[in-house]
Amino acid sequence: MGLVTAIRVWAPNVSRLRLHTAEGDVDLEPAEDGWWRGPELAAGTDYQFLLDDDPTPLSDPASRWQPDGVHGPSRIYDQHAFEWHDADWAGRDLTAAVIYELHVGTFTPGATFDAAIERLDHLVELGITHVEVLPVNDFNGRWNWGYDGVQWYAVHEAYGGPDGLKRFVDAAHAKGLAVVLDVVYNHFGPSGNYLPRYGPYLKSGQNTWGDLVNLENPNVRRYVIDNALMWLRDFHVDALRLDAVHALADSSPTHVLAELSQATETLAGMLGRPLSLIAESDLNDPMMISRRDRGGYGMTAQWDDDVHHALHALLTGERQGYYCDFGSLSVLAKVFTKAFLHDGTFSTLRGRQHGRPIDRATMPTSRLVVANQNHDQVGNRALGERLPELTTPELVRVGAVLLLTAPFTPMLWMGEEWAASTRWPFFTSHPEPELAAAVSKGRLEEFADHGWDPATILDPQDPRAYEEAILDWSEPDKDGHAEVLELYRRLTALRAAEPELRDPHLDQVQVEYDEAARWLVVHRGSFRVAANLAEQEAAVPVAGGDVVLATGPATPGPERLTLAGQSAAIVRL
Repeated sequence: MGLVTAIRVWAPNVSRLRLHTAEGDVDLEPAEDGWWRGPELAAGTDYQFLLDDDPTPLSDPASRWQPDGVHGPSRIYDQHAFEWHDADWAGRDLTAAVIYELHVGTFTPGATFDAAIERLDHLVELGITHVEVLPVNDFNGRWNWGYDGVQWYAVHEAYGGPDGLKRFVDAAHAKGLAVVLDVVYNHFGPSGNYLPRYGPYLKSGQNTWGDLVNLENPNVRRYVIDNALMWLRDFHVDALRLDAVHALADSSPTHVLAELSQATETLAGMLGRPLSLIAESDLNDPMMISRRDRGGYGMTAQWDDDVHHALHALLTGERQGYYCDFGSLSVLAKVFTKAFLHDGTFSTLRGRQHGRPIDRATMPTSRLVVANQNHDQVGNRALGERLPELTTPELVRVGAVLLLTAPFTPMLWMGEEWAASTRWPFFTSHPEPELAAAVSKGRLEEFADHGWDPATILDPQDPRAYEEAILDWSEPDKDGHAEVLELYRRLTALRAAEPELRDPHLDQVQVEYDEAARWLVVHRGSFRVAANLAEQEAAVPVAGGDVVLATGPATPGPERLTLAGQSAAIVRL
């Protein structure tokens, strides 16, 4: 295998830096701005660094391959050795997208990229356009959600390493599926994070998950942006989902997200295919997806959790925590016509005004990603219950109809399409006893504070927490699951075939509802999406038309549509 570029590492915190390999130790030469230069190494060479006089070898902060985990040596990886087969792949933007979120470690019992490839046909038949993969960068331990990674440039070896990810992307493209990769730039995980030994990667202050990343430092900022571009360029990923961007503390004149969006646009032009950035943000601020020349950050899309909260609270009756302002039909009507419930209104949870309004006339709602379920909303429950455990089978179907005909980009959570019975609790596999104990204790205390009985909660370090999260692929053919899967397939096919059902113009949406009778009708062009959430039959104001899909008995009349209790129907006028 050929040589690679000379070793370079940013380590302004040290006065001496040595390259450590099986051939011995070599001093690196200091360069400008805290950088160090070293020799060229052949692909496949294992190496580490010795900092000052410390005899403990550490991995490369920008390692592309960690075959023995975050505490082991780095290995030189040849990005050009993989044989791609997607030269004809033109890419897919988020227009008419249906996203499917999955976690490689629990999507299949095999828990690898190669095992996930075997299920891609299922996603194609489901009508998925974009596969979103939870974080795959390296973390300590065998299994984890992936949001506590410390080696941002390396792919978790247990999943299949860097070549495994490339095989997955290549296979997805062959089947017409775009790939979205979840990335985390708001904190580093607690185990294997040696970056502060090298340089000022962190700064004072903390967010929910850990110490703040020092985004004002140009080299740390470059570390983030180069990482994002690496996934898009070297791994042929089509989009990135940026985790919790509201936790990026950046006081720079140009926010790191704006700089990243500019760099991504430039790369897209060079590659000749669309590249997308999807921000997870709880700010309810259209600045996230507004153009940079208008003061925005230029993100392609952002998550809209208000739609999830409105649907979840309505379908389940839950009102605890952040559901306290949600649950009524009037709230659902607002988010379906204005995108955010809190768009400058008072948020009870936050105790203050929150959010800003979307410009309904100019902002296409395909730029807002919504869900009935996702990894956060399922996994951050004490028991990891999915929606079918929290409401009736009938209302699960109603929720599917409302989601997949809404004026947003819908996202499904793996297994949702067949009403999977497997839970998805929080799970970790920290090998360090003290860290494992701290994580277990902290999680139990957090849930106890929210009123859950600690005796019923699985210890996240208990292997059962991980094992019960693995999807059961025998379920899609079973009674009670196969019917739900068929409904999802029909809904995605109808959405794809009928432009009016994916129309992103928010100012064209109208909603009628009766809070007391618990029905609503969503106007989508020549279609009416009617839902009856009450247990008893209801007559809703839809005059005539043809019922093109229904989850229960639906009888059209000259003035009213009669719907069975807890059912929904799509009518073409």
